[in-house]
Amino acid sequence: MPDREGLISRILAETGHAAWTRTPLPHDASRRRYERLTSGERSRILMDAPPETGEDTRPFLAIGRHLRSIGLSAPALIHAETSTGVLILEDLGHVLFADHLQVWPGEEEMLYLAAADVLAKVQSAPPPDGLLQLTPESAAQMLEPLFDWHVTLDPRNRAAIETEIAAALDRHAGPPDELSLRDFHAENLVWRPRLDGDAKVGLLDFQDAFLAPAAYDLASLLDDARRDVEDETKDAVLTRFAERTGRDRATLDRALAVLSVQRNLRILGIFARLVRRDRKPKYLAFVPRVRAHLCRRLEDPALADLSRLCLPFLESEPDWT
Repeated sequence: MPDREGLISRILAETGHAAWTRTPLPHDASRRRYERLTSGERSRILMDAPPETGEDTRPFLAIGRHLRSIGLSAPALIHAETSTGVLILEDLGHVLFADHLQVWPGEEEMLYLAAADVLAKVQSAPPPDGLLQLTPESAAQMLEPLFDWHVTLDPRNRAAIETEIAAALDRHAGPPDELSLRDFHAENLVWRPRLDGDAKVGLLDFQDAFLAPAAYDLASLLDDARRDVEDETKDAVLTRFAERTGRDRATLDRALAVLSVQRNLRILGIFARLVRRDRKPKYLAFVPRVRAHLCRRLEDPALADLSRLCLPFLESEPDWT
């Protein structure tokens, strides 16, 4: 891999940030790396996304422009060198939803309703061109990490699960025609209470955005792998979103169940890969919650056939070595 530190030092010098203090930020499962740059009371965010690892900063920039154009808080661009995958961005703030709610758990409903309003705003505007779609067929294909890393099934059972997932999305999820930020959850949302309206919610990690059914980001937000969300908050969010978008609440609930099952089956596979291949055991801590989301959503009568196929491996402990 090229000398990333030398490359970043050059860019910082060229953009007037050479003397700024650099503080690495925690990063999740991606190959991207982030730093906070500070000088006095000024701050920026450095994104390091090496192209040789498969990263591409252009989708992030395009979606960010779109979100800002409709009045939402996506980081403004200060400098971009897309050929090397280095960006310097506006710092939206230090306080993630997840961090704020550890200190002020009683404010969960307020923050999550603000997030619901942002999702309604996202879906009020035509999406950008050229995005991939979460079709029933592609949703089934996205379960590959589950079968490769979490559970070994014979080809017939694997095909049956893929068929049932595709059929469930086709029947209940709705058309894949809304912009989905895809990883819309409490660790990718910044709380900015000094701002007004939808600008209070800062948006991060949207480079994998695609077109999906309307409830996809609700599944990400409410059935979060990393934190529990109160049932009362979930109900309030779904009611607010249905009111803001004119959608039928019962139809939305059914779509959410289907999309949550698809998403969390995939997440089980991704976490298993992180544990077994990448030797990151911290992801084991999230697995019980993901399984709980799945078991609860599979209680929906419309998913009875899928439940029959999935519960045997959800109720057993895999070999994590």
